[in-house]
Amino acid sequence: MNPRRKNRMYLALAVLVGMAVTISLVLYALRSNIDLFYTPGEIVYGKGEEKIKPEPGQRLRIGGMVMTGSVKRDPDSLKVSFKVYDARAAIDVHYEGILPDLFREEQSVVAQGVFEENNVINAKEVLAKHDENYMPPEVEEAMKENHHRPEADYKNKPAAQGNAK
Repeated sequence: MNPRRKNRMYLALAVLVGMAVTISLVLYALRSNIDLFYTPGEIVYGKGEEKIKPEPGQRLRIGGMVMTGSVKRDPDSLKVSFKVYDARAAIDVHYEGILPDLFREEQSVVAQGVFEENNVINAKEVLAKHDENYMPPEVEEAMKENHHRPEADYKNKPAAQGNAK
């Protein structure tokens, strides 16, 4: 084998190894930044046909409605705890920080954080819907999968509960 051909072979091999290392690093970086979306029912009962449940310490996003009477604020700090529910289950969410102005009970929210033992989410961020008809696409899709439309329940609740408009 002449030296010119040998140099080309080494160059091609170096390019392939470099591409493999680059692709591996990109995939590793993306893997650590992925937050899977769950509804409360999917956290409690599992997601999909395989009934996959999140592991403690896993980063995720949870979407659902804020349960009436569940919001508890610490008077000495910015700590807030509340329950997020869907048609099948309710999950406790703990958050420290300023909540969005539109956050309130019986409203759709998405909380991003870490799943902990006993079905608790330690949220780093809480997002609230921005108008009466908007629902985050992930929440709407998950609610459709669960055959539950929260707007219909919201509109059909009796006025005595304070939710009728």
